[in-house]
Amino acid sequence: MLDHPVDDEPLLTDDISAPNILEARLEAPAGRLDKALAEIFPDLSRARLQNLLASGAVTRDGAAVSGGSAKAQPGLYTIALPPIAPALPAPQAIPLVVLYEDDDLIVVDKPAGMAAHPAPGTPDGTLVNALLAHCGAGLSGIGGVARPGIVHRLDKDTSGVMVAAKSDRAHAGLSALFATHDIERTYIALTRGAPSPEAGRIHTRIGRSSSDRKKMAVLKAGGREAITDYNVQQVFGRPAKPGGAPMASRVACTLHTGRTHQIRVHLASVGAPILGDPVYGSGSPALPVRAAIGEAGLTRQALHAAVLGFVHPVTGETLRFETNLPPNMADLERRLAEL
Repeated sequence: MLDHPVDDEPLLTDDISAPNILEARLEAPAGRLDKALAEIFPDLSRARLQNLLASGAVTRDGAAVSGGSAKAQPGLYTIALPPIAPALPAPQAIPLVVLYEDDDLIVVDKPAGMAAHPAPGTPDGTLVNALLAHCGAGLSGIGGVARPGIVHRLDKDTSGVMVAAKSDRAHAGLSALFATHDIERTYIALTRGAPSPEAGRIHTRIGRSSSDRKKMAVLKAGGREAITDYNVQQVFGRPAKPGGAPMASRVACTLHTGRTHQIRVHLASVGAPILGDPVYGSGSPALPVRAAIGEAGLTRQALHAAVLGFVHPVTGETLRFETNLPPNMADLERRLAEL
């Protein structure tokens, strides 16, 4: 597990919440601006300086300068370094819907919009921040500095049941259960159209897309094995002619592996992408479906982790948790049912 990155810039003030200010005067500079500044500030790489220039953090004689490839000009240059991020996630009193809790673990219903742990672009407001406030020092530290207690993740914009470890023995036991797939996990997705047949297994390999490294994709070779069982529970907007596809459907998906974006990738690969998915929702849904999405106020993928079941790694008790769709997904489903 990777710890939260620690900024290696020198601390120039006593307040880590304030920007660090660097100043230097260029009398007779030559060549590119980023190179000239890198020679004056050897602790800043050219790549770092280019990012600072692009963000407007560099000024010359009080005026913002952008574009590291531009020719350096004489003047007083000021660089406002962003505040140094704390090395450890801070506890934040974020409300949690707790489904179960004992001395070893906690089960919560994670809302959409909350990341599981801090990461670039999401430094706080995460489940880890909330758990640190709720559980205090009792949270398991095996997951690493930035991910205490975390044994599995849901995408930031996927809602539903998550378990976190409060003790190291629970962390080790839960990690083993997830590694051997001895976990019951069922998700509910609202999709464009419907997969065909109405029930089946999607068994592929999933890895990074060769065309976009930020996306996952079904691969012919490489990647990792990914298995999803699915069942169409309801269709919406039945086609006027036989053999046509419905406008949308409610699909239950059971995971047998836990690859990144697995359900989103798998459903898209069989022509039934999840409604509202900004990454894998290729193609536009029918106009009535688009209208229903807007009226329901859904601004993320319509995917909810509805069921999580497992054997308690310490007590041996069989636990199973099931949650209803969050309000915006339930509202969308109701509107789709009226099509």
